[in-house]
Amino acid sequence: MALLHVDFFSDVLGMCAEMDVILPERTRGQIGMEGKLAGGKYPVLYLLHGMSDDHTIWQRRTSIERYAAEYGIAVVMPSTHLGWYTDMHIGFPWFTYITEELPAICHAFFPNISEKREDTFVAGLSMGGYGALKCALRRPDQYAAGAALSGALDVLSLVNDKPAPERDGYWQDVFGPADAIAGSGNDLFAVAEELAKSGAEKPKLYIWCGTEDGLYGQNVKMREHLRALSYDLTYEESAGDHQWKYWDEKIQTVLSWLPIRKVEE
Repeated sequence: MALLHVDFFSDVLGMCAEMDVILPERTRGQIGMEGKLAGGKYPVLYLLHGMSDDHTIWQRRTSIERYAAEYGIAVVMPSTHLGWYTDMHIGFPWFTYITEELPAICHAFFPNISEKREDTFVAGLSMGGYGALKCALRRPDQYAAGAALSGALDVLSLVNDKPAPERDGYWQDVFGPADAIAGSGNDLFAVAEELAKSGAEKPKLYIWCGTEDGLYGQNVKMREHLRALSYDLTYEESAGDHQWKYWDEKIQTVLSWLPIRKVEE
C-alpha cells in the first residue's frame, strides 16, 4: 500500500485542506503483509473522522492501511474539523465539499480510483457516522454503501439535549435553529424516508453501536426506522462504549461487509 499526505486548495471552502490517502499496491515481498488489487480501477472508501479528530486519526488509532491491503481498496481520509459534514448555517459548506469537490479532486489526482457508484463507499465513526449515512442517503447515486460506527444519528435530539447557551451557539452555527432541523437535509430520519418514497436505488447500510454507548438509543431508533422503510440494513450491536478499541475491530467488519469486487490473485 502507498500512504500519501495531501495538502491542496479547496475552491468550495476557500482555503487549504488536507487528506490522507491509502492506495492499493500489489506486493509479495513485504514482511507480514501482502498487497492486492481489485480488477480494473480501485474501489474507494471515504473514511470520516469524529468530532475531536482529523484526517490522521484512523491511521493513528487503527491499522487501516494493513486492513485495506487485503481488499485492494483505496481509502480517502479527509479533514472536516467540527463541521458535521454539513453545509453550515454559519460557516463552511462541508457537505458540498465532501460529496462534490473532494471526489472530483481525488479522481483528478488519482485517476486509477474508480468513479463508478458500485465501487464507491463511505464510512465513519460518531460525527463521521452521521456524515457517512448522510452522504449515502442524500447521494445514493454516488455511494453504493454507507457504514456508521457509534454514529450520532439523531442530531435533533442531540441538539435539543444541549443547554441553551451551547445550543444557541455552536450548534446553531452548524445546523441553524433547532426547530429548523426536523424534516431538513440534516435530519437523517427525514432523508431516509424521502429516499425510500422516491423509488430511487437505495444504498446498502451498516450500523454498529456499543450497548453502553451514550449514542446507543439513537442507533436503535435509526435501526427501527430503516427497517420499517425496507432498507438493506445490516445492524449489529455488542458490549462496548465510545472508544477506539471497538472501532478498530469494527472497521475490519465494515471492510469485509462492503460489496468490493474480488481482488486479483
